[in-house]
Amino acid sequence: MTSASGRPVVPPRAPAPPAGPPVLATRDFHLYYGPVHALKGVSLEVLERSVTAVIGPSGCGKSTLLRTFNRMNDLIPGVRTEGQILFGSIDILDRGTDVVELRRRVGMVFQRPNPFPKSIFENVAFGLRMLGLKNRGELEARIEQSLRRAALWEEVKDRLDRSALQLSGGQQQRMCIARCLAIEPEVILMDEPASALDPTATARIEELILDLKAAYTIVIVTHNMQQAARISDRTAFMLDGKLVEVDDTTALFTNPRQKLTEEYITGRFG
Repeated sequence: MTSASGRPVVPPRAPAPPAGPPVLATRDFHLYYGPVHALKGVSLEVLERSVTAVIGPSGCGKSTLLRTFNRMNDLIPGVRTEGQILFGSIDILDRGTDVVELRRRVGMVFQRPNPFPKSIFENVAFGLRMLGLKNRGELEARIEQSLRRAALWEEVKDRLDRSALQLSGGQQQRMCIARCLAIEPEVILMDEPASALDPTATARIEELILDLKAAYTIVIVTHNMQQAARISDRTAFMLDGKLVEVDDTTALFTNPRQKLTEEYITGRFG
């Protein structure tokens, strides 16, 4: 839904509790894919127990930025970085960083559901087993807790031994969120988590995100400005690898400071 000016309408909502201090931050961060300068001097703070949306046209660097927060870009040959990425007070780019532990604490949910060809139980247990948890009773308790947090328990509690591939697309994505939650992250990164889903499943994911922010810090990349308006506390607008503007979501969509931001949110480009 958009206003007469073309801007997304930010729905009224109850005042959010004050967000905590920055959990993640980039400081004059640059990233190169070989000769391609993909991120250019990005400085962004992500506040505790809030939803930060990153918007911008395709190819602007928003997914690249998201993947910097748990160093997923390390998996791409030829990547080079400059600047800092802070997780609390720790620069995660330091050589001594335990990347496995970082990715446990900063979990990720991808654009398309990616269930493993295993049972629902074993999908959610996967990370826990990787961390060495073997006690069946504790596994069952953690799996139930994670599925409840992902608003999926009541739908699957009687078929945990069935293949996760039998779930609907929306259920698969909530199961992937449960798999992420099972290893008790502090931050959840979401890369367009509802873009492959129908409107009903998208609404369930959005409701879940709003519930989860009471306990987790969430960063979501979305191509859907209406979605950003509905669920985020702060929104960052990117263009050509640069952070153009970041502000409270209501302020950014109703009174952007930058002309480029206004032109994008009113549909003049992108």
